[in-house]
Amino acid sequence: MSETLVDNAAAHRFELTLPGGMAFIDYRRSGDAVFLNHAEVPAALGGQGLGTRLVRETLALIRSRGERVVPVCSFVRATMARHAEYDDLRAS
Repeated sequence: MSETLVDNAAAHRFELTLPGGMAFIDYRRSGDAVFLNHAEVPAALGGQGLGTRLVRETLALIRSRGERVVPVCSFVRATMARHAEYDDLRAS
């Protein structure tokens, strides 16, 4: 089992498979914008910072592709708001 973030394009989600379950962020694309709609971490894995890890790795992947983000999900939006280093990723 890999703990590497993957873009499961067929399911429209970024996935992080972990011991104990899979964390993911559902998305949709429009041009070079990626709308991050919903982030989910299995309840059994909650409170370990995995949600933040999932968001950070997802944003790093999006940045590496030269895409922009529309943070629809409240957790993604809050994480981005707390970290100014992600300001450049916001779609106009």
